[in-house]
Amino acid sequence: MVHHIVMWKFKPEIGEERKPELKKAMKENLAGLVGKVPGLLTVEFVEEPLPSSTHDVALVTTLEKAEDISVYATHPAHVAVADTYVRPFVTERVCLDY
Repeated sequence: MVHHIVMWKFKPEIGEERKPELKKAMKENLAGLVGKVPGLLTVEFVEEPLPSSTHDVALVTTLEKAEDISVYATHPAHVAVADTYVRPFVTERVCLDY
């Protein structure tokens, strides 16, 4: 089993009033990838980190094996979600796989 954790900050131009709507869309669409992407077992979206956090949101996924990370990254359903609901609004992506 492999965990894939990604954290982002919202772009500076994204206003506070818009963030709840964006977080909701990210959460729903990323969670919707379970069952569509081979090897993707679970998705947890962290939308309310503690104030001590350095990033605004995080994605914690569980995959069957290390090779599934590249399958997930390039799967058309994931690419569509990332290009529509995540990448246009975030910056400073960091990732940890273990």
